Amino acid sequence: MRRSEAMQGVRVARFANAFDRWNRSDLTQAEAAELLGMSERTFRRMCRRYEEDGETGLLDRRLGRPSPKRMPADDEAEIARLYRTRYRGFTARHFHEHLTRDHLHRWSYTRVKLLLQAKGLLEKAAKRGAHRRKRPRRPMAGMMLHQDASRHAWVPGCPPLDLVATMDDATSEIYAAILVEEEGTASTFLSLLEVFARHGLPSSLYTDRGSHYFHTPEAGGKVDRSNPTQVGRALSRLGIEHIAAYSPQARGRSERMFRTLQDRLPKELALAGIRTVEAANEWLRDVFLPGHNERFAAKAEVEGSAFVPAGGIALEEILCIEEERIVGNDNCVSFEKRKLQIPESPLRAHYVRATVKVRQYPGGGLSLFHGPRCLGRYDAAGVPLGEAGPGGGSGASEPPRPAGS
Repeated sequence: MRRSEAMQGVRVARFANAFDRWNRSDLTQAEAAELLGMSERTFRRMCRRYEEDGETGLLDRRLGRPSPKRMPADDEAEIARLYRTRYRGFTARHFHEHLTRDHLHRWSYTRVKLLLQAKGLLEKAAKRGAHRRKRPRRPMAGMMLHQDASRHAWVPGCPPLDLVATMDDATSEIYAAILVEEEGTASTFLSLLEVFARHGLPSSLYTDRGSHYFHTPEAGGKVDRSNPTQVGRALSRLGIEHIAAYSPQARGRSERMFRTLQDRLPKELALAGIRTVEAANEWLRDVFLPGHNERFAAKAEVEGSAFVPAGGIALEEILCIEEERIVGNDNCVSFEKRKLQIPESPLRAHYVRATVKVRQYPGGGLSLFHGPRCLGRYDAAGVPLGEAGPGGGSGASEPPRPAGS
């Protein structure tokens, strides 16, 4: 017996008892109606039905009839077919977004979820664990950015890749996301360069303690602030505070972001028919991120922006690997099994035994600097890109430091 039928039997028994007590004048109409939780008018109407038809007159006439709000059988079949054939594995929320946007269905999320569960196409979500208080967001965009990476089989047909994402703490807006074979210094600089060039310089950057972010003398211990990595050097020069996370829970906002991305992004890439990393990165930037941010980004507590414009700062000359080298007797610099020939310069006959800086850019290109002067630029193989500018330089010089750094 269904619960609604059992409850109806209880209501009939309670009414019959109150009716008998009213008939014996033990209760007034008002008292009987109050006992049953109904108005006097409803009690009188129920009495007439009880006298005319007995207990049958008290039955709820809606039971056994299909609800006028019930989903038509054709719509049920179509929704089930779409999920089986095209959206298998999608969460109910993700599937409902495509259903309403791409297939113009009008049914609510709850209706669709219950239908899929009833047909055995979707399992009920596990019960959530104990509530944990979230760390309050920064009140304004640009006050703190998160950068993290997650390894996953993102692109259909490709091996697992690292997705490096940079997100604003105040809004959860993802400013940049790139797929690379393995996260490291180059992918960090590439992502930060995209964000800083478009939005400006943030107040702080929050990351884990990966070896490209921090030097950690003891596993699981404190980071060594006196020995910065390439990323630490670049952030310090730009005046950006670098905050280290000491537990996965401390990166909870990033962890939740990646859970959402791991569930949605591979399915969206498969639907779009994307099979290469290059196409995936372009589609991520132009299509996926704008839609994702519109769906998931929150409004900052305080309007405005804490980003500082990066005008006048050559970001590409800071967000790069920079190492010192001693020029050899052949007027060349050795760097990672490559020989970088310093071009002729009217300033001096040679740079033998001089200390120079080698810069390696995220795209693979190289350059040599002696103090603020650029001596030459090279491709990833170490081949010179052209004649040096006046004074032995390429026309470029050391970029200015941002105010306050």
